[in-house]
Amino acid sequence: MDCVSVCATLSMDNRKKRKELSEDLRTKIVEKYQQSQGYKSISRDLDLPLSTVRNIIKTFATHGTVANLSGHGRKRKIDERLQRRIVRMVDKQPQTSSKEIQAVLQAQGASVSVRTIHRHLNGWTPLLTQRHKKARLQFAKMYLSKPKSFCENVLWTDETKIELFGKAHHSTVYRKQNEAYKEKNTVPTVKYGGGSMMFWGCFAASGTGCLECVQGIMKSEIYQRILGHTVEPSVRKLCFRPRSWVFQQDNDPKHTLKSTQKWMATKRWRVLKWPAMSPDLNPIEHLWRDLKIAVGERRPSNKRDLEQFANKEWSKIPGERCKKLIDGYRKRLISVIFSKGCATKY
Repeated sequence: MDCVSVCATLSMDNRKKRKELSEDLRTKIVEKYQQSQGYKSISRDLDLPLSTVRNIIKTFATHGTVANLSGHGRKRKIDERLQRRIVRMVDKQPQTSSKEIQAVLQAQGASVSVRTIHRHLNGWTPLLTQRHKKARLQFAKMYLSKPKSFCENVLWTDETKIELFGKAHHSTVYRKQNEAYKEKNTVPTVKYGGGSMMFWGCFAASGTGCLECVQGIMKSEIYQRILGHTVEPSVRKLCFRPRSWVFQQDNDPKHTLKSTQKWMATKRWRVLKWPAMSPDLNPIEHLWRDLKIAVGERRPSNKRDLEQFANKEWSKIPGERCKKLIDGYRKRLISVIFSKGCATKY
């Protein structure tokens, strides 16, 4: 091999081995550009190729982020038309199994594996309307430009239901948000042999806040009562500075009811404006999964055990876990922007 070939090979290898630019360096590029510094000047100051500087600034101008955007990947096996067909099936019969869905699709001439159907429905959310997508996209773009400290000062909240029998006795039900108690979404159980409990909880970057067991059906009055004796103690526990924190909740009717809104106004809490149909934007969903697994492993035999175990396991969730979820929140926003407001993997 001659000298020219060797040099060309080494040059190509160096390009392949070139490390990806850090997010801090990309941010610095954008900051210099926003200070009216030209491409060539930025390239010279930071010792970077002119094309690299140009591409990073172009990405920021288009997507509002300096982070790498995920590639498109291979074509999805379930297109939008097939997706709507599957959603209609599970919406009508939420307890339909993936195998049953596969059989129906095969009879209709569509060949999709059980694994693909299950993976698609495992994080299923109702199909988003254009209005939903627009609101989600606006939310993502708005908060992507906020400093990291903003997300760290949010008190993230939600409710979840934990089954007494645990995962081993679960029957998969694909349902829309806030439809847990519709008859078609419930599974008959023995009167004194099981059941479930509803919990309200909150957390922040510094750790978990209070966890409250909901007694009876969660109505607006009960919701206000729970917030009244859990939010302030949680704020103190999580070491928020006075008036520096923001309260997050979804758009469940009991949350948006006029009486609840009026009650919150008396508290003078700053409430985060939340886009509808966006459970993937609330990191507490990951903690609910952690909690359900931990409680299930302790095998509670009655509701008293269930409540006790849930509180203990919630308090044991490491602060590092909470911090990691918030540190990675920008990735959620970027995913929403990249998907143009559609549902994401989160």
